[in-house]
Amino acid sequence: EEKSSYKRSLAAMVRMSVLADALKTLNNAEKAGKRQVLIRPCSKVIVKYLQVMQKHGYIGEFEVIDDHRSGKVVIELIGRINKCGVISPRFDLQIGQIEQWTSNLLPSRQFGYIVMTTSLGIMDHEEARRKSTGGKILGFFY
Repeated sequence: EEKSSYKRSLAAMVRMSVLADALKTLNNAEKAGKRQVLIRPCSKVIVKYLQVMQKHGYIGEFEVIDDHRSGKVVIELIGRINKCGVISPRFDLQIGQIEQWTSNLLPSRQFGYIVMTTSLGIMDHEEARRKSTGGKILGFFY
């Protein structure tokens, strides 16, 4: 009976960050060479993050499934992601600091994106620079 109680405590483990969880799952599925991955729970932030990744061609189609709970999302992988991750805490990012963060987080200036949340919505660092707005950092992918 010891084992089952241990399992139960593991199952009831609190998700610290839904986004971190989702990106980790995405990373692992990509590493394992999967074609599709199911992420649950799903949040608006996750969907927006995925839209940024999709816009830059890092993932294929994805579909949000409404199960009247916290939702799920099924993502088609195309083998482009090397790594994606979340930055926690969500540090403040002024326009002048974007350069510093990209050089710290991304492997080269040629590719990779930092995803940030701004007053104009969730976007990558290049769009934020074009709109000359700062914000908070959510994560990165390359």
